[in-house]
Amino acid sequence: MKAVIQRVSEGSVSVDGQVKGEIGKGLVILLGVAEDDERKDLDLLVRKIIGLRIFDDENGKTNLSLKDVDGELLVISQFTLLADCRKGRRPSFFHAGSPAKAEAMYEDFIKACRTEVRKVAHGVFGAVMKVSIQNEGPFTIVLDSREL
Repeated sequence: MKAVIQRVSEGSVSVDGQVKGEIGKGLVILLGVAEDDERKDLDLLVRKIIGLRIFDDENGKTNLSLKDVDGELLVISQFTLLADCRKGRRPSFFHAGSPAKAEAMYEDFIKACRTEVRKVAHGVFGAVMKVSIQNEGPFTIVLDSREL
């Protein structure tokens, strides 16, 4: 499971011109599910993301977690994070989870986040979405459950 985490002052996701989810200060998570991902990958990523100390304290040091700042989450499914670009010019998505598996893991990820965070907004699985991100910093981190 892969996640791109961006610290934001605000973020939103729209489908067909309608806002489906929006947040203020917090994190936007672009989430990719691989076919061989398991629940342990999901749990590991949720714990890591919620606990990352990437928000500024009163001295401007990145010393506070999402929970410390009462931040919000916006979770967007993004299978393209599983792209394999080693051969040729067309990415392969062979390792991306099947739609059924990826959607189930995406929904479980959102549920797990809701047990830890006050507000968790999300996109629409499988839809063409427009994501607006006001990246703060900019501060962007890439996590892969297999590397944690």
